Amino acid sequence: MNYQMLLTQMLEATLMTLRIFFVTLIFSLPLGLLVAKGRMTKIKVINLPVKLYILLMRGTPLMLQLLFFFYAFKPLFGIQLDRVLAAEVAFVLNYAAYFAEIFRGGIEGIPRGQHEAAKVLGFTRRQTFFRIILPQVVKHIIPPMGNEFITLVKDTSLAQVIGIVELLKITSNWVSSAVDMTPLVIAGAFYLIMNGIVTRCFTVAENRLGYYR
Repeated sequence: MNYQMLLTQMLEATLMTLRIFFVTLIFSLPLGLLVAKGRMTKIKVINLPVKLYILLMRGTPLMLQLLFFFYAFKPLFGIQLDRVLAAEVAFVLNYAAYFAEIFRGGIEGIPRGQHEAAKVLGFTRRQTFFRIILPQVVKHIIPPMGNEFITLVKDTSLAQVIGIVELLKITSNWVSSAVDMTPLVIAGAFYLIMNGIVTRCFTVAENRLGYYR
């Protein structure tokens, strides 16, 4: 087995894994916050579609959503999405639904009295949310968010179902061609390193936000 070529290809594939990971976070986090607000509103014309969206995204497998956005988009809407774009759209919409429920739980966990106190002090609703409520929500949702980030690192491997060459795709190709388990060990190390970095970042963030205890 040519280990230099193996490592080179795995590093290149890891870049695709990281791209999906970061694109998903950049777009799904703000979208998730927006969806959470829509989920919490009492306006039914907003609330009901948001509930349906969350149900669809959380109630169907991510793999099925990947296949839908790549294969079913053109027959239904006449648009053929690029493989990577289809994967990114599926991941963003899927994880935004999960993040929305985490945000909602965090927001609803803040005592109502804080909203009323901010109103008495003359804060607008926007100022109350971004200056008082959101910082506390961030502290409360760090553990579940950490779990979702770690899951996302592993879920990027599902992108191979629509032909994207990411870390696990390269690994499986080498294992099947060389009949050698070494690529699996290396891939496992890559995933452990990535999730180790994610875990460390969340530990630091949790310590920094310790003043909310």
